[in-house]
Amino acid sequence: MRIAVIGHVEHITLGRVAAVPRAGEIAHLQSPRSFPGGGGGIAFFQLTRSDGEILLYTALGNDDAAAEVRDRIGRTGARIFAAVRQQAHTRDVVLITPDGERTIVVIGEPLHPERADDLPWPELASCDAAYFTAQDPAALAAARAARLLVVTARRRAALLRSGVRADVLVGSALDPRESCTLDDFPRLQRPAALVLTEGAAGGAIHTDQGSQRFPAPQRRPEGGGSYGAGDSFAGALTWYLASGASILDACTRAGPHGAAVLGALDPLTSQQPL
Repeated sequence: MRIAVIGHVEHITLGRVAAVPRAGEIAHLQSPRSFPGGGGGIAFFQLTRSDGEILLYTALGNDDAAAEVRDRIGRTGARIFAAVRQQAHTRDVVLITPDGERTIVVIGEPLHPERADDLPWPELASCDAAYFTAQDPAALAAARAARLLVVTARRRAALLRSGVRADVLVGSALDPRESCTLDDFPRLQRPAALVLTEGAAGGAIHTDQGSQRFPAPQRRPEGGGSYGAGDSFAGALTWYLASGASILDACTRAGPHGAAVLGALDPLTSQQPL
């Protein structure tokens, strides 16, 4: 299979803190580690844990953080198409508290590919699936050329502006940025399915025919953090749908991939093969 990811890949520095600092306090980041992440990056690395051909459309800055990201994503063997921005690459600082919850501080604006960038957009028409987590509506319209289009619910504004219809919109019912309903879309643009995860409660699939639930994995690993769980789920969901699984089966099979990253601080070390 050939699957494309269109979106941002940020330079992440992640570590543990005793608590998220209050005003005037100082927090010391313990056991820090750095890796490429962000919504596009985590889903991309999950998809590279397959035997498919993976294409990444992204944008990079022009500093050392960008060089580190480029080197790491290049070592996956995927096909990388990256526009270069004449600015510092986006960095994230991720704080993991003892309960595994993550708080993210984004330094700068995320860098996204745009349709105006000189990237091989026509190749998307040869893809079995595209996962979109960028911002440009024109790039999203280009992604619609793939056989299957999966869009993160974080980009529903771009989806509405693009005028196209996604096959699947995926997000978290627990995240105000992502929680939505099919009624938030004009009828001609309603996604064929809206998938909303609910953490340990599993999640729900909403279509015009009704709603159905899918279970959470029976065992939830402990000792890590929640960073990357939702994006790993989205990457795995895209893979299983492109493989021909039904939406319910794809969600059920993607669940363990999202849960797997809860057992380690660095999600890239604990993502499971597809």
